[in-house]
Amino acid sequence: MTHAYGNRSGVRYVTNGLKVYYVPWRPFLMQNTLPTLFLTLPIVRTIIIREKISVVHGHQAFSTLCHEALMHARTMGYKVVFTDHSLYGFADAGSIHMNKVLQFTLADIDQAICVSHTSKENTVLRSGISPEKVFMVPNAVDTAMFTPSPKRLSCDEIVIVVISRLVYRKGADLLVEVIPEVCRLFPKVRFIIGGDGPKRVRLEEMREKFSLQDRVEMLGAVPHAQVRSVLISGHIFLNSSLTEAFCIAILEAASCGLLTVSTRVGGVPEVLPDDMIVLAEPAPEDMVRAVKKAIDMLPGIDPQVMHLRMKKLYSWDDVAKRTEIVYDRAMQSSTTNLLDRLPRYLTCGSWAGKLFCIVMIINYLLWRLLEFLQPAEGIEEVPDIGPLHAQLDSRDNLCEAEEKRI
Repeated sequence: MTHAYGNRSGVRYVTNGLKVYYVPWRPFLMQNTLPTLFLTLPIVRTIIIREKISVVHGHQAFSTLCHEALMHARTMGYKVVFTDHSLYGFADAGSIHMNKVLQFTLADIDQAICVSHTSKENTVLRSGISPEKVFMVPNAVDTAMFTPSPKRLSCDEIVIVVISRLVYRKGADLLVEVIPEVCRLFPKVRFIIGGDGPKRVRLEEMREKFSLQDRVEMLGAVPHAQVRSVLISGHIFLNSSLTEAFCIAILEAASCGLLTVSTRVGGVPEVLPDDMIVLAEPAPEDMVRAVKKAIDMLPGIDPQVMHLRMKKLYSWDDVAKRTEIVYDRAMQSSTTNLLDRLPRYLTCGSWAGKLFCIVMIINYLLWRLLEFLQPAEGIEEVPDIGPLHAQLDSRDNLCEAEEKRI
């Protein structure tokens, strides 16, 4: 379940029998939706009942729909799981606000998932959730989609690839200082930069200032389907993020056989073995040193061997199995009523705790009102899509047999 994207709203079916509900809530800025607290309760309740949901799994701390859906699901007595994909600070106003919201959501949660040990530590500190409730389940990569080039690239010209959003958090300002120095030290190095964002102007100004138009190629936004074709044209993948919980882009690059140079931030040091990545502090001088070390390592890098190692290290099947364990643990947790849950919110602060209790009481009363106006028994449950597929397959087989008989 997610919010509407452009004209896309309603129910859509995707591959492997997945169904997506695009709730008709329009985003207002950068695909963010305004918080409504209680307005999403009727539609969330209807979807949960219609689809016979057992566990509601929310993703991302900045998603207002995620927080509201988890709140409504908990009010209705369902098991809830939350996954945090990012790292946040503690000092700025935005982080303080989001940390308090996260504390509210995770005060009454069955289980939580983080994508790295660093992310787990960050989430526990920000929300106050018990570490025993938090599982570390890393991201993965579809190695069948991200394969190396069949032909090994020549090292006569070294190509460094950058694919990321060109924003401050992704270290775009760091690239502005690193690229000219690398080009000065290594005449045979060329850069390919894929991505768009507010910092793109600074990179283009840098290219003009140092006359690097023939050595720095700006691709703009790259569709995910074309990321591999960009990656396999390079030798080194450069990640300059200032904060990162995991970084799937590094996995995709390594699966394509690229040696990675990255800033030593967040959960990045946990992603790859030392012989597949060169880490550096988020400073221009150290980044240049790391690029030089990576260039020296290139003759000993075999893209095909690196790809095979990635197939063993990361698999979405393994992620699914580990996530299923989290769901099983959530289903085994005890079910509590509202009076038992309210004290958990009181631990969120002297005034915030009382406010959170009031919100949950109002949400509970609204849910009981909906139960009276539209009982759950009156909401039609949708049929399972699996048996329908089986019926269609059986019908197709019968048709083929009949055609052969005729």
